[in-house]
Parts: sequence; structure tokens; C-alpha cells
Amino acid sequence: MPFTLRRDVSMTTADDATVLLDERTGTYWQLNPSGSLVLSTLLSGGSPQQATEQLVERYAVEPARAADDVTSLVEHLRRAKLVTV
Repeated sequence: MPFTLRRDVSMTTADDATVLLDERTGTYWQLNPSGSLVLSTLLSGGSPQQATEQLVERYAVEPARAADDVTSLVEHLRRAKLVTV
């Protein structure tokens, strides 16, 4: 199943940062540039592995750290019910 935002979640991106608005609750979520990169990779059909590779390439972090960060972000987005997977 593809990774998508719930239909009542709005997304705005500016200056490499992303803001998500849960229109049901009025809660805003702000992602830093690395979180924005992960989210955009997943929303465009990329896998968590591809998002990890993007982080490693762009930010020169260790692959294990990047994989943990991707997993953590996906878990937070799921728990907040902002995405469907």
C-alpha cells in the first residue's frame, strides 16, 4: 500500500521545511529539512530504504542512524494519524 497523507491533512513546504495541518484537530506539525526529505521521498512512492539512502547522501550520516530516523518519523506520523500506509 502506498504511503499517503490522510485526506484531511494539508501540507505546505517552504525553505526545505514542511508543515502539516491536521484539519480535524487544528494541530500543526513542523518537519525540519531532513524530515521533509523523508516525507517527500515516501509520498512520491519511495520506500523507507530509499528515504534512508537520501538522508545518507544529503547529510552524510551513518546508515544505521538514518534508518532509525526514518523509522521514528514514520512511527510518529502513524501515531498522530497523519498518514495511511
